[in-house]
Amino acid sequence: MDSSVNNVVAQSQVLQQAQTAQQAQMQIFKEALDTQQQQVTALVESASAEPQLAGDGSVGTQINTYA
Repeated sequence: MDSSVNNVVAQSQVLQQAQTAQQAQMQIFKEALDTQQQQVTALVESASAEPQLAGDGSVGTQINTYA
Protein backbone atom coordinates (compact mmCIF):
# COMPACT_ATOMS: atom_id res chain seq x y z
CA MET A 1 0.00 0.00 0.00
CA ASP A 2 2.88 2.35 0.72
CA SER A 3 4.22 2.02 -2.82
CA SER A 4 0.82 2.85 -4.33
CA VAL A 5 0.70 6.07 -2.30
CA ASN A 6 4.21 6.94 -3.45
CA ASN A 7 3.18 6.29 -7.07
CA VAL A 8 0.17 8.60 -6.72
CA VAL A 9 2.33 11.33 -5.20
CA ALA A 10 4.94 10.94 -7.94
CA GLN A 11 2.30 11.10 -10.67
CA SER A 12 0.81 14.19 -9.07
CA GLN A 13 4.20 15.90 -9.08
CA VAL A 14 4.78 14.99 -12.73
CA LEU A 15 1.38 16.40 -13.71
CA GLN A 16 2.04 19.58 -11.75
CA GLN A 17 5.40 20.07 -13.50
CA ALA A 18 3.77 19.47 -16.89
CA GLN A 19 1.07 22.02 -16.10
CA THR A 20 3.67 24.59 -15.06
CA ALA A 21 5.63 24.01 -18.27
CA GLN A 22 2.45 24.33 -20.33
CA GLN A 23 1.56 27.62 -18.64
CA ALA A 24 5.02 29.00 -19.40
CA GLN A 25 4.71 27.95 -23.05
CA MET A 26 1.30 29.59 -23.34
CA GLN A 27 2.66 32.83 -21.88
CA ILE A 28 5.48 32.87 -24.45
CA PHE A 29 2.98 32.07 -27.21
CA LYS A 30 0.72 34.95 -26.14
CA GLU A 31 3.67 37.35 -26.08
CA ALA A 32 4.68 36.24 -29.58
CA LEU A 33 1.13 36.82 -30.84
CA ASP A 34 1.05 40.28 -29.25
CA THR A 35 4.36 41.16 -30.92
CA GLN A 36 3.07 39.97 -34.29
CA GLN A 37 -0.11 41.99 -33.83
CA GLN A 38 1.90 45.14 -33.16
CA GLN A 39 4.09 44.52 -36.22
CA VAL A 40 1.13 43.89 -38.51
CA THR A 41 -0.66 46.97 -37.20
CA ALA A 42 2.41 49.10 -37.85
CA LEU A 43 2.77 47.63 -41.34
CA VAL A 44 -0.86 48.27 -42.24
CA GLU A 45 -0.69 51.82 -40.91
CA SER A 46 2.48 52.54 -42.88
CA ALA A 47 0.96 51.11 -46.06
CA SER A 48 -2.17 53.22 -45.76
CA ALA A 49 -0.37 56.49 -45.04
CA GLU A 50 -0.34 58.89 -47.95
CA PRO A 51 3.10 59.82 -49.24
CA GLN A 52 4.16 63.37 -48.49
CA LEU A 53 5.54 65.88 -50.95
CA ALA A 54 9.28 66.39 -50.87
CA GLY A 55 10.32 69.23 -48.61
CA ASP A 56 13.34 70.40 -50.60
CA GLY A 57 14.95 70.02 -54.00
CA SER A 58 13.51 70.52 -57.46
CA VAL A 59 11.63 67.26 -57.83
CA GLY A 60 8.40 66.35 -56.04
CA THR A 61 7.84 69.62 -54.22
CA GLN A 62 4.78 70.71 -56.21
CA ILE A 63 3.11 67.53 -57.51
CA ASN A 64 2.44 64.29 -55.66
CA THR A 65 3.66 61.73 -58.19
CA TYR A 66 2.02 58.86 -56.29
CA ALA A 67 -1.50 60.14 -56.97
